[in-house]
Amino acid sequence: MATPKELSDFLAAIERRAFKQTAYAVRDDHAALDIVQDAMMKLADKYGAQPASEFPMLFQRILQNTMRDYWRRQKVRNLWTTLLSSFGGSADDNEDRDPLDTIDVGDDSEEPSVQIASSQTIALIERALEKLPARQREAFVLRYWEEMDVAETAEIMGCSDGSVKTHCSRAVHALALELRKQGLDKLGLSNATLNGPR
Repeated sequence: MATPKELSDFLAAIERRAFKQTAYAVRDDHAALDIVQDAMMKLADKYGAQPASEFPMLFQRILQNTMRDYWRRQKVRNLWTTLLSSFGGSADDNEDRDPLDTIDVGDDSEEPSVQIASSQTIALIERALEKLPARQREAFVLRYWEEMDVAETAEIMGCSDGSVKTHCSRAVHALALELRKQGLDKLGLSNATLNGPR
């Protein structure tokens, strides 16, 4: 079993290299520092009594999992961008526009009333996603949130590629209809055309 000094020495030795590795992966120094600190705390908290020889592998596994958690959180924005962009837009729309610019809940400079409205919009989208049948929701999340291709999604779901495409297409259509019922067409999506995943 490792002593507190062995754990401390290991963390001191690994810190700089872990930070560089993480900063390169996430391309954000502040986020990288948080991720490395979280990983160090998890190692000390859960595995500090393990033999010192196991620290390198344990720490790398914890660090990779902590980075994956960070990327999953970052993918939330990509999920909604994919969802809303699947609605298309009018011919006058700028193709480079970001549909989430109108509902970004992270902008602290907005008025409180705008932030509340934005939070309510995100909640509507989340509830619409929850209403999907389990297989459609699973296919949608794997394809657009986890960014897996059709073959990977099919393997995980235990179905054919065609079934994945069907589930995703139905999910996009169902989400669009539900969101329109909730008034999201007021965000400039009223002339939208639905395009299923390719």
